[in-house]
Amino acid sequence: MFSMTAAEDVLSSTLERVAGASITGLRRLSAGASRETWALDAGGRGLILRRDPPEAPDAAGMAREADCFRACAGAGVPVPALVAHGDGSDGMGSPYLLMERLDGETLPHRLLKDDHWAAVRPKLVSQFGEILGRIHAIEPAQVPRLEEHRDPLARLRESHAAFGEDRPAMELIFRRLARTRPEPVSFTLVHGDFRNGNLLIDDGGVAAVLDWELAHIGDPREDLGWLCARAWRFGMEPEVGGFGSYDELLESYGRATGNIPDPEAVRWWEALACAKWAVFCRMQAERHLGGTEQSVEMAVLGRRMAEAEHDALLALGLTDATVVVDPLRESVAAEHPAVYDRPTVDELLDAVTSFLRVELRIEDPRSVYLAKVAANALTIVRRELRLGPGERAAHRARLAAVGCADDGELAARIRNGAVSDEDPNVLAAVRSSITAQVAVANPRYLAPAGRGRGM
Repeated sequence: MFSMTAAEDVLSSTLERVAGASITGLRRLSAGASRETWALDAGGRGLILRRDPPEAPDAAGMAREADCFRACAGAGVPVPALVAHGDGSDGMGSPYLLMERLDGETLPHRLLKDDHWAAVRPKLVSQFGEILGRIHAIEPAQVPRLEEHRDPLARLRESHAAFGEDRPAMELIFRRLARTRPEPVSFTLVHGDFRNGNLLIDDGGVAAVLDWELAHIGDPREDLGWLCARAWRFGMEPEVGGFGSYDELLESYGRATGNIPDPEAVRWWEALACAKWAVFCRMQAERHLGGTEQSVEMAVLGRRMAEAEHDALLALGLTDATVVVDPLRESVAAEHPAVYDRPTVDELLDAVTSFLRVELRIEDPRSVYLAKVAANALTIVRRELRLGPGERAAHRARLAAVGCADDGELAARIRNGAVSDEDPNVLAAVRSSITAQVAVANPRYLAPAGRGRGM
């Protein structure tokens, strides 16, 4: 087992051989939950390395992504120039892509709020539609190794079922999506993760479309719906990544393709995108829970699943935004008799959280990022300690009100049609359960966009 310094030395030597130039400035970036991302300079040229975790290599997937880069470069889609790719057998350690490093910004919070990007923001939604039009014009024959996703809803249900966990909200979402599915259209190349955060923005607008690992052949409206999912708005109100409106996006896409999609069909794909993000959050958490990759980042993503379920219910018109007061705003009285000394458990957690967020001084950007994630994990623990006992009793009462002993029974009844997906009592039980989960994970997320963010 290499130490981190030794591992970086080996990686640097391999990169020097692959790039054909001396390597300087090698550093791991915080971006990328599923792959490692490294920045480096090769003979003065800025490059980015994206590499599979050694414990989870996917050589075929990396090769498909390289195919997309080549096809898009010839179709006028802005992508970084591909320098090299491989399966890792050349000493890189795992499958990888090596590409040019472009100047720009990807962090959504900066793009949405910093004054520097104020003049760029109004341009972006129109550019999104135009670029998606170019992507969807690429003939599937140009990327023959990509999978065809014939029934994404069925695939999603299978992925969710694999965890063996009963979630009535997911069953309700799946039932409603199946009943309201739009008519199919001709399949195209689909990016699969076209969103705020995977788009490199410079002063002219979109400089590059990044992260092609989820590309496939499928319904082009999938990309439009994914782009509009609430998770990628980061608390801002405009429907398209926090930057602009559905109408602007669809009109731009229509100009690029000659066809304006049905807005209701795109909203169906938006709801599916929210459900898909819920399952992705659980998948990422499983990497930690299953021992594949011990990671506080992956662990915390598991608690974001309820946020995505809330978003899917919103998109389907089955719940509403609400303002919930964060329980951490109120102090907690020490329990009596006092068996343990002060500080209390809550006070200790608060102290460690403050240390991670305020006092800890580290230079490595990824460590800074992970410290913030760890602090968020502790706030979740504190909220659950305060709200958990009362919420467990309330949840049992909700289930009893619809004649169910547990979540498994309610999920099964929704899934097999024993209860209607329009039953007001069932809807109320599911809504209340998801609201309670998000109130622990991130109560601000429940608020309407632009409201309640300080609660």
